[in-house]
Amino acid sequence: MKNTIFRTLVLLLATVFSGVTLATEAIDLWFSPGWKAKATKAKVITTELSSKSGLLIRPRIASSYPQILDTFSSGKPALVYVGSFVQAIIRARGLGEGLVQAASGKEFYSGVLVYPKGADPVAILSGSPSKVAYAVGASSGESSAKAATDGQAAIPTKNHGATCGAVKVGKAQAGVVKNWWWAGNSRRFPELAMYEVPGVSETKNPDNVLSASKGVSADVKAKIIDAAKASKDVFGATEMVDFDPTTLDFSLALMAKGKIDPNTYSW
Repeated sequence: MKNTIFRTLVLLLATVFSGVTLATEAIDLWFSPGWKAKATKAKVITTELSSKSGLLIRPRIASSYPQILDTFSSGKPALVYVGSFVQAIIRARGLGEGLVQAASGKEFYSGVLVYPKGADPVAILSGSPSKVAYAVGASSGESSAKAATDGQAAIPTKNHGATCGAVKVGKAQAGVVKNWWWAGNSRRFPELAMYEVPGVSETKNPDNVLSASKGVSADVKAKIIDAAKASKDVFGATEMVDFDPTTLDFSLALMAKGKIDPNTYSW
């Protein structure tokens, strides 16, 4: 009888301490390298999610995109808040799933061509496809540029500003940048004009998606979704909506058209 009671107490204590461990085990929420300039916002987001979910969520700003994908490939519980290029790779490789998306009126975006005013954008695409610049690892850069040139665009840059700079100084004959970025920065490049490439410059690439790796359990994902929906303000969103994975179909189609294989792509 005493042995039975003892074993029962041991099992109860083990269950209690196991629950405490699970409740306090940290989950890393990854942000892209560009978030180094927004580290405070990353901290605010994770603090809010932790508070509302009861989970311990830590901000991690990646030094490179492969660091995020390596973590997701490891099978460890992890989250990432990022745009369609990385989300498309995650989906193609079966590394996780999107949970929620920050809706703000700009939650979908496209890649548009910028070129010197007076030039012929169609002629550039057909006659000098290798002279098109693009931001590496972006649906609004690399994927759209490659899709618009049958995979021949060959001037990589670190960001959209550098893409426009390459066109401005003549290193590239044209470049592809994010439509929303151009809307806010076109005045910096008065010598450039913008062209929407048919079949490519469609505002269909999902942005600002919170995803979980396969290592995150269903109950934890449910808590994170509820917490995110109650934290729209820290995400700068009007609403946090359930993520529809089929919205990545267009981003994946751009990759296919541009001869980018999401299963083998590396930065």
